[in-house]
Amino acid sequence: MLRPPVTIPIAFVRGMVSGVAGRGFSQAQFLADAGIAPELLHETGARVTAEQYVALFRLTMTRLDDECIGFMSRRMKIGSLALVARSAISATTLEIAIRRCAHALRLLQDDIELRLVRDGELAGLAIEIADPAVAARTFLHELLLRVFWRLLAWFAGGQLPAARFDFAFDTPAYAGDYGKVFPAPLRFGQPRSALWFDAERLQTPVRRTEEALRTFITDAQAQVIVPKRGDDLVSAGVREHLQRTQPAWADLAATADALHMAASTLQRRLALEGTSFQSLKDELRRDLAIVRLNTSTVPLASLAEELGFADSAAFQRAFKGWTGSAPGAYRRRGTA
Repeated sequence: MLRPPVTIPIAFVRGMVSGVAGRGFSQAQFLADAGIAPELLHETGARVTAEQYVALFRLTMTRLDDECIGFMSRRMKIGSLALVARSAISATTLEIAIRRCAHALRLLQDDIELRLVRDGELAGLAIEIADPAVAARTFLHELLLRVFWRLLAWFAGGQLPAARFDFAFDTPAYAGDYGKVFPAPLRFGQPRSALWFDAERLQTPVRRTEEALRTFITDAQAQVIVPKRGDDLVSAGVREHLQRTQPAWADLAATADALHMAASTLQRRLALEGTSFQSLKDELRRDLAIVRLNTSTVPLASLAEELGFADSAAFQRAFKGWTGSAPGAYRRRGTA
């Protein structure tokens, strides 16, 4: 299957670097060194490529020597996540692995505590943050939930479907971008942030080796912060087909036929996934445009043709509507 490009909303970039200033570093310098124009932080609709986002995360961790990138009162030095995971690698079940991870983290850090909790048929990994100043940092909650969800899924054999996510803060302005990062029902304004899943999964056997752990940790940064691909979703099949047929850009009927279903069935299934054919097409064209503007010198007229627009002017209007910036300005910033 083709892998359509992934782009990240600027709100998550803004959150990632929000802990840097408190450590005496320049946010603008971190962004520039990761290939992200600092001016994009002030544009609500701006996005960056997944590669830029991962580069920023790795650069920030390395310079701060902190896997929590400046958000807690004491650094989580590089290697802490590996140490926590290693403490649980010999666990016989996921429940025991969770308890061991919680114990290891408690030895490393005072600001946060992991708790195994229950709610009917659901089990949850709750994040307790005692210091109100630390708890107020929204991105820390987002980061910790992503880190430990991916870690528990890895212990469980690679898959741990989330039943819901709780957040110990009010609904943020960019909550509409949470869907791909936290693909489950969301509850804001909760007493604590938590990841919930089927309680029966607690008895899932853990069968991981030291070699597998090294492989997981090596790619942990990208695994944790880049939205997990929903390759099993109908929308993923639509994006893949659209990308494969560009610059012709298949219409709804042709796409439905390629996916072996009626057009009405495709529309209904996309609606159940919270999207539509036109939305997927626009998102893919936006993401492809951002990647191409950041990685090539393709003329805007040629890029407009690749993306299925009648002319450069139509493409530029659409791009400004998607990101708040004209494509030429976006390219100049990226190059700078």
